Amino acid sequence: MTHGIRWGILATGGIAHSFTDDLILTGHTVQAVGSRSQESADAFAAEFGIPNAHASYEALVNDPEVDVVYVSTPHPFHAANAALALNAGKHVLVEKSFTVNAAEARALVELAASKNLLVQEAMWTRFLPHMARIREIIAAETLGDVHTLIVDHTQDLPDDPAHRLNALELGGGALLDLGIYPISFASDLFGAPESILASATFKATGADAQVATIFRYAGGQIATTLSASDTKGPNTASILGTEGRIDIDAIWYAPTTFRVLNSRNEVIETYVSEVAGRGMHCEATEVERLILAGKTTGEILSPAESVAIMETLDAVRAQIGLRYPGE
Repeated sequence: MTHGIRWGILATGGIAHSFTDDLILTGHTVQAVGSRSQESADAFAAEFGIPNAHASYEALVNDPEVDVVYVSTPHPFHAANAALALNAGKHVLVEKSFTVNAAEARALVELAASKNLLVQEAMWTRFLPHMARIREIIAAETLGDVHTLIVDHTQDLPDDPAHRLNALELGGGALLDLGIYPISFASDLFGAPESILASATFKATGADAQVATIFRYAGGQIATTLSASDTKGPNTASILGTEGRIDIDAIWYAPTTFRVLNSRNEVIETYVSEVAGRGMHCEATEVERLILAGKTTGEILSPAESVAIMETLDAVRAQIGLRYPGE
């Protein structure tokens, strides 16, 4: 199965490997890879059987055989790397978090709009089948009036001060790497919060280790999130409504199982994910669908919502006193 849309992979780190694995597994066309060194690009191309290997990001985005560029560099480079691709006339799928702050996000979305190109945040969870089913259940009012989300993303990640996750200059810390998942989930359910309360603890490097948030919404809903890079928790989520709830099993943001319970605590639906690989190809399928339909924005996660999510992250950072170098 070929889709006619040709992917270029910008950067060759861990997430690029996972994404490309899933693309190849599900029959998508990966045409090119670009790295800052020819050696790294060649190794990645050999691993996945990719025809074109480029020694610079500039060469990748200017490859005439590439239709859409996947940006997988660390957070502080997303805006510049995505702009590079847009300015070369390429559609872009950019890893979450979309950018480092809302100002960068707005500029990126405006640039894409000015060129009539698609820029999509690679929040892969949004595009997974179990999340699509959850949206259907909520739309059908099976849970009645949905008013609460309780969700965590808690991992025991490397403590090495030199590790990307602990380096502030690389946007390291719990918020942009882990917190983006539950905060994006809250946005999917309830939109932008009306009020935000946030609290955090920090590592010696200045990177955030734990971030807890309470969001309140105009309709009276509340979402609580906990993100941590120094302790592993349940990584589950519960959506509560007046007529029932959904309990999403670990790991809630990856292909998983969930149960729908009614107000008498009886299970009325059990969902089991059946997804090839990690499911990262689902976001690519949606990007290709939008491109082929001539659209630059989708309903599942619009560029405008990605900007709003970055505004929420900015507000959280203002409360906990977290700034990145160069801001």
